[in-house]
Amino acid sequence: MRWLLAMTLLLVAAMAHPQEAIPASPTTVASISESTSDDLPDAPSVVDAAQSDVVAVAQSSFQQTGDGIKPCNAFRAMKVVYYNPHRLDEVPKSCSNLIYPYQKFLGTNIIIPMTWQEKGYLALHDLADPANFVTIVGISAISVAADSHSAYGPGFKGFGKSVGVSYLQDVTGQFFGAFAFPVLFHQDPRYFRMPNAPLSKRILYSVSRTVISRHDDGRPMPNYSVLLNYPIGAVLANQYVPGVHNDASSTVTRIATGYALDPANNLLNEFLPDVASHVHVRIIFVQRILNNIANGTNGVTLQ
Repeated sequence: MRWLLAMTLLLVAAMAHPQEAIPASPTTVASISESTSDDLPDAPSVVDAAQSDVVAVAQSSFQQTGDGIKPCNAFRAMKVVYYNPHRLDEVPKSCSNLIYPYQKFLGTNIIIPMTWQEKGYLALHDLADPANFVTIVGISAISVAADSHSAYGPGFKGFGKSVGVSYLQDVTGQFFGAFAFPVLFHQDPRYFRMPNAPLSKRILYSVSRTVISRHDDGRPMPNYSVLLNYPIGAVLANQYVPGVHNDASSTVTRIATGYALDPANNLLNEFLPDVASHVHVRIIFVQRILNNIANGTNGVTLQ
């Protein structure tokens, strides 16, 4: 049960230490106001003293229990998290910053950086998401039913093996992509949409997020989570994925395919919420298919 061991390690890493103390004044807090919502959200901005005070107060407010917001922890992160940013009278739910990075405070949208624990909570949230598990189970069932002679084998045994391998790949991707690399490089693993920008700008921005990410202090930085996650995932997959070609050429091809398909994930995150309801399930389903193609694992065959 290697995937269970990996999940245990991630839980231990996320809960090993108490929550970090809130600094008296923010030194690495980026802000974005509604008046500049068309700008790239990771563009560095000069924050005056008054705005810094607002962010400092908001940061303290959102991370304390005095305003009625329960602090995020590993258990709450693994629950379904929902927050409607259009409900200005709605108090943000616990762990809402994991899925919605902007917080409304005194008429301003501010971005509160994630602590290293919260990055672990984000990985746990994605892994425990019911839509994620249902998608893995569904695709595995279709895959085994469509090809009973695959490396996974037929019947329930093949189905169980496919689910286990897919979930282990998911654990590996979340551990490095949402937790380990973001903590190591001080990278914000969340995707920042820019729904009010022109269409061409949104497309360019989405595609660029494969190589450009956001530092915890708001500055642009290389997207190490993506640039390093695909090579590590491909090398690890060589060790346990049934039927995968583990020669150097095939491994490089899978890595290149992952890079090529990654912008599609960003485009889904950017545009699908504009046109679809219950988008989370649909995004996860499409992203899982793209990940299966990138990983070279058995999945739904696209004609």
